[in-house]
Amino acid sequence: MKRFALPLIVACFALVDCHADENMTSPDGKVAASVFVTQSGDLRYRVQFKNQQVVEPSVLGITVDGVDLGNGVMLGDPDTSVVDETYVTRGNHTQARNHYTVSKFPVHHNASGRKYSLEFRVYDDGVAYRYVVPAETRPSKTAQHVDGETSSWKMMDGAKVWYFERLAKGWKLKSYAGEWMSTDINHLETATPANVGPIQGTPLVFQLPGDLGYAAVTKAALYNYSGMRLKAVGNRTVVANFTEGDAGFDVHGTIVSPWRVTMLADDLNELVNSDLITNLNPAPDPELFADTGYIQPGRSVWSWETLGLDTPETQRTFIDLAAEMGFEYSMVDDGWKDWDAPWDTVRSLCDHGRNQGIGVWLWVHSHDIHDPSNDYQQLRDYFDRVTAVGAVGLKIDFMDSEAKEKIDFELAVLRNAAQRKLLINFHGCHASTGEERTYPNELTREGIRGIEVNKHKEGPLPASHNAALPFTRFVVGHGDYTPILYTSPGPTTWAHQLATLVAFTSPLQVYAEHPDAMMKAPVLKQAFPVMQSIPTVWDETIVLPHSRIGDVAAIARRSGDDWFVGVLNGAGARDYELDFGFLPAGTYEAVIVSDDLDAEPVELSRVGVNIKAKRKQWTTAVPFQVDRSSVDRSQKVKVPLAKGGGLVVQLIKQSN
Repeated sequence: MKRFALPLIVACFALVDCHADENMTSPDGKVAASVFVTQSGDLRYRVQFKNQQVVEPSVLGITVDGVDLGNGVMLGDPDTSVVDETYVTRGNHTQARNHYTVSKFPVHHNASGRKYSLEFRVYDDGVAYRYVVPAETRPSKTAQHVDGETSSWKMMDGAKVWYFERLAKGWKLKSYAGEWMSTDINHLETATPANVGPIQGTPLVFQLPGDLGYAAVTKAALYNYSGMRLKAVGNRTVVANFTEGDAGFDVHGTIVSPWRVTMLADDLNELVNSDLITNLNPAPDPELFADTGYIQPGRSVWSWETLGLDTPETQRTFIDLAAEMGFEYSMVDDGWKDWDAPWDTVRSLCDHGRNQGIGVWLWVHSHDIHDPSNDYQQLRDYFDRVTAVGAVGLKIDFMDSEAKEKIDFELAVLRNAAQRKLLINFHGCHASTGEERTYPNELTREGIRGIEVNKHKEGPLPASHNAALPFTRFVVGHGDYTPILYTSPGPTTWAHQLATLVAFTSPLQVYAEHPDAMMKAPVLKQAFPVMQSIPTVWDETIVLPHSRIGDVAAIARRSGDDWFVGVLNGAGARDYELDFGFLPAGTYEAVIVSDDLDAEPVELSRVGVNIKAKRKQWTTAVPFQVDRSSVDRSQKVKVPLAKGGGLVVQLIKQSN
């Protein structure tokens, strides 16, 4: 029988510490969490990292059917265990380790008599918790109503917080397409303009004071629930917030909340390489994914950013260009359904692509397939047509919400797509919560402020945004930034544009630039062989010294025996010293693509076709300089970076 601890202990010295802590530690002992009950019976927790309290005592609780289940409770002894497993992953590296201690606490709510579980996992790189509330057994009770959560994080003083912002009212939390910026945690509540408000999307990334390291607050394993945002309420505290607001949402069956996550890292290298978010997601269903041969990362050409959709003949040409470039895919975007005989036309394009070894993706508006009636019959019929014409995947756009109904729709998409061996790319959506582990047919998703902003009224993207992304948005999962726009790069250089291919993680990279410009423009083609050789998934990733969020992102990645380095300069001109000490022993041929600071800026209007460019005052770009040398791990090289500049180094292992 479980022992339930009394909520009141006589020897109390502070209100929040009136119940003895239940302490939990990570396998390496560096991370600790504790959960306790206050004198008034309220649930609280705290998180320590390297003996420093990163999350100060913070409220826990979920409100179900009008009852706050974190208030007035008794906490029982936990069931504890240790899990240590590995699995194949993709993106930053090829194998993930899922190693944690788990504690499952029985919780009794005094007033209602309801019982539920509070589950904590403590990893070497973070802490996560979730609520599991069994369904009531009353015959008339068809669903439980979640009114909200009081889950919160009170962060340590002195932390600098990175968050994304978009001034257009409402769009920030619909599309997660905001510019990354920072403030002191004490100012987060008032940092955003009044027309936007203090609600932030996930993740929030924290640079901790001193040399303590980094933290991120986010969610993982978003299934059968609404997506959590974070409301800054002052006193260094953020609280769970939901799209549905006071109306709440229904959950059928047992409520299993997504994980509420605090990621922790000594440095940016640990933060970037953390597998915590995918670790918290279930493994793929072995029956649904018995055959994964169709799930192939790759690169796609895309006409939308420079030409728009244009005609079927244009799309046929782009398929040919994809084959010429050695790419794997071509993306047919919005408007194809308005062609004459659209499905027959698409079938012809897919047949042509198949003959060229190119898979064709199709765009669809979510509103055309989102009816949940009859177990999403509309969606299933549409997917059958897509399969019949031979497309390999769908780009599904404009969910524009994290409400539970939209999350249910996304999961219906992934499940039904997997049944038909279709790949998925979500746009107009929230950031990843690690669902790509459970549904590996999701090759990428947007939830990011990408290069398309360069043609929008609020564009273009500043270099500092790009230099922040590897350490902010990308720490929770893949993102479809749609990289490379040489013909409209805004305040960045061409080397900076090229470096995003190395620095940004997406198993499907959809190139925004016209293929003819990348391959054949005289001032661009010298860098094309390097661009053509950059893969979309990696065997190893290392964040290099001197990296700072929003200032410099310097990342080395390995594919087989070869390496690539990508450096994004988010600030003014500087010299960057690249130390090749990360290389294994041996000699490497280095192809160095950098900013040519001695050359005249190039007029962008003469580079290639881009009828949709909105260049404003950024009408020229700093061109490439390409050098070759032989290097080994003992060497260093100093490379000048332009303002908003970049650097790409291809390192080809030489045989002895």
